[in-house]
Amino acid sequence: MTILNNLPHKKDQRRTLRSNLTIAEAVLWNRLKNSQLNNRKFRRQHSIGEFILDFYCPQEKPAVELDGAGHFTVPGSLYDAARTVYLNSSGIQIIRFENKLIWSALESVLQSIASNFNGR
Repeated sequence: MTILNNLPHKKDQRRTLRSNLTIAEAVLWNRLKNSQLNNRKFRRQHSIGEFILDFYCPQEKPAVELDGAGHFTVPGSLYDAARTVYLNSSGIQIIRFENKLIWSALESVLQSIASNFNGR
C-alpha cells in the first residue's frame, strides 16, 4: 500500500506553512479547528502526495483551499489544475474560495464547506 498522507520529506514544509498562516487562513482555521464545524475534524497544511492542502477533513475528504493573488496567474492556474486532477483521482474534493470571501462572507464559506459533507 502506498502512503500518500503526510510524506516525511514534506514535514518541514508543512510545519513552516502552519507557523506562517496567512491572515485569511488563520481566521478560517479559528472556525474549523477543534471540530467546530458540524463536529468534523480538520487538519491544516496536510499533505497528500506532493501537494500540501490548506485544510483537509479526513472523515469527509474535502480539501478547502484559500486562493490569493498567486492562484490567478497562468502558472498558478496550471499548477492548481494539475493538483486538482491528482487530488480528485485520490478521492479528494477541492473546495476553493478567494481570500477576500473570508472577510466578506465567512458564514457563507462555512455553510458551503458543510454542504459538501456526506453525513458520515
